Amino acid sequence: MADPWEQFQLVVRRVQSITAARSEPAGGSHPFDDRNIHTRIQSTSKKLFDDGHYASATFEAYKLIDKEVSTLAKVSESGVKLMMKVFNEQSPIIRLTDMSSTSEKDEQEGYKFIFSGAVMAIRNPRGHEYGIRESPTECLDHLSLASLLLRRLENTKK
Repeated sequence: MADPWEQFQLVVRRVQSITAARSEPAGGSHPFDDRNIHTRIQSTSKKLFDDGHYASATFEAYKLIDKEVSTLAKVSESGVKLMMKVFNEQSPIIRLTDMSSTSEKDEQEGYKFIFSGAVMAIRNPRGHEYGIRESPTECLDHLSLASLLLRRLENTKK
């Protein structure tokens, strides 16, 4: 059996790492401010994050992304199928670039895969599995990517 003192120290270190990620830095800002998390994602995920529900905070942000793409494209699908369809560089429903050069077409295709990959690798496991654990840093990384995607949608070329 492990030494109770060592077990206690492990618990204290774990709590300190979680608290440090959630606590306000010396400047008094929240980690969402430090990461420039989009305000709409803050409204869906900040309380979950602050309460330590990191996987749920991530899941809600990516549900928002999925719904935003679906609404903007006026397509009733969701998930990877939605992303591959609406960002298709051959005939995009949502144009992220002017598509006037090879580079812009490549960028459109790249974002098609980024949106699809984010849904597949980040949102789907949290929607179909239980007990997914996520650290505060992982959550902030996921929310930063979601913020980038949401900002990119706000600058679409319809």
